[in-house]
Amino acid sequence: MSRARERCPECGRPLLNSRFDTAFRLADRTERLCFGIPGGLCGPCHQLYLEPELIAILDLERARCTFAIESDLVLQQRAWSSAD
Repeated sequence: MSRARERCPECGRPLLNSRFDTAFRLADRTERLCFGIPGGLCGPCHQLYLEPELIAILDLERARCTFAIESDLVLQQRAWSSAD
């Protein structure tokens, strides 16, 4: 995430920067799942922030994120590193 996305633009709180598994609703009302995408999540505002370039690459300019959860891969890596 860029420096501009270290804090939520709405409330100013720090974002949880990680990788997320997400569901996006597209303009034609279908859904697209994306796994392990880098982003910043503001818990209090319930907003996920992605880099504009990534949104364009994934062709999600007109999509709406309907679900995001921290990726299992991230959680597994943390568990393995804390076990060492």
